[in-house]
Amino acid sequence: MGDCSRRFRLVINNTTHVFPPVEGVYLITDQGDNLVERVRTALRGGVAVLQYRAKEKSRETLLAEGSELKQLCRRFGVIFIVNDDTRLAKELDADGVHLGQDDGAIAEARMLLGPGKIVGKSTHNLEEALQAEQEGADYIGFGAMYPTDSKVITHMPGTSGLCAIRDRIKLPVVAIGGITTSNACRVIDAGADAVAVISSVLSSPRPDIAAAELKLLFNRTCPHPRGSVLTVAGSDSGGGAGIQADIKTITLLGSYAASALTALTAQNTKEVSAIHGLPPSFVMDQITTVLADIPVDVIKTGMLHTAAIVSALAELLAERSAYIPLVIDPVMISKGGTALLDRDAIRAMQEHLLPQAYLLTPNIPEAERLLGRAIRCEADMEQAARDLHALGPANVLLKGGHLAGRQSTDILFDGYECREYAAERAFTSNTHGTGCTYASAIAAFLAQGEPLKCAVEKAKEFISAAIRLAHPLGRGHSPVNHFAAARQSDR
Repeated sequence: MGDCSRRFRLVINNTTHVFPPVEGVYLITDQGDNLVERVRTALRGGVAVLQYRAKEKSRETLLAEGSELKQLCRRFGVIFIVNDDTRLAKELDADGVHLGQDDGAIAEARMLLGPGKIVGKSTHNLEEALQAEQEGADYIGFGAMYPTDSKVITHMPGTSGLCAIRDRIKLPVVAIGGITTSNACRVIDAGADAVAVISSVLSSPRPDIAAAELKLLFNRTCPHPRGSVLTVAGSDSGGGAGIQADIKTITLLGSYAASALTALTAQNTKEVSAIHGLPPSFVMDQITTVLADIPVDVIKTGMLHTAAIVSALAELLAERSAYIPLVIDPVMISKGGTALLDRDAIRAMQEHLLPQAYLLTPNIPEAERLLGRAIRCEADMEQAARDLHALGPANVLLKGGHLAGRQSTDILFDGYECREYAAERAFTSNTHGTGCTYASAIAAFLAQGEPLKCAVEKAKEFISAAIRLAHPLGRGHSPVNHFAAARQSDR
């Protein structure tokens, strides 16, 4: 896995102080209610820097609220910065202060805060950025990138302005102004080391997921293998589906694949002749051992097999201090018709695991079992995606391959709108491992820094090619062609 982070070194009086890098998600607080709890949830999603920005509050409130936020930052290993008020930063023993153009000199702030603290400066053009660098700033804020409702914009250099200064400035650059998950990729591609956000995270109903989405986008600048995926699934001895298909897909698409087995199967292209489930405690041992050492960007689940494994996984993920986006492929039935998930496990998934999912990727038979009703057309699919979303997952991708028609259309519902992904249907029986491969491709593209809609689009193209380019193998449902599809996607 490539490491694209940089340590931040500050030299004061010939002493080098090393901080976490000023990069990634830079969260600025708002003026809403329940701030501490919303920030706590956001930090779980992967915020790297928190800037406490409070207006029109009493000094007593600032000290009390700021102290709570600082303690949260210590717990999560997050840099804690105070906006504008150097004296408040001193009283709170914050990691540093961020100054606007009219909020005092960098040297004065450093003198008041003492050694080992960080001082940032807002800038709007190359001249201001170079001056801040010359005066000893440790990072600069630069913007605005886009219009915003949080303040009146008088300078908006945008991403073109960021591109223009990027090679001239050696300091970390925090892009500010109107940044959301829908436009952050352009800002990162323009050279931002961090993106400053407020409402796109703190106004989200799920700030941890909103922060995690933004954090993943920074992987787009990393070398290959780009991003990492932990797949939790069953083994297919025939190699066409299950954890074997997951690892092939993730690796061929350029990410790092780790794995945790839930069950062993004796199967080929025709049938599953035997299943040997693994003890839930051992499944959890695999997962916790990987997570204790390897930085995992996305977790993808396939065959979970039993209610005990589903419940144990849900409990493990809920208790973790850091949120990792979870892609659930609710594998229930094999191509040959063998049940791979019992009724109690389906109930446990609905109650405990789906509410933690970033993305749920059922096919129509799986969606019918989860909802207890038939799905006969695309209108039924759209309503089913909405109803599945109500069970808790942040996003639902309902796959339409089981419907008739010349095209295979999938529907993504993100809680606000439905989006269709269509491809010409390949009339073939070479479809073994389709669901595993599709979900793993989405997980890999997410881990590489693609936003969800783009990740689904690229994964749809990949799985469509893998089906179209498949060759007969065995006497049943032949596996899709991961290798040929990956080569085609590289062109």
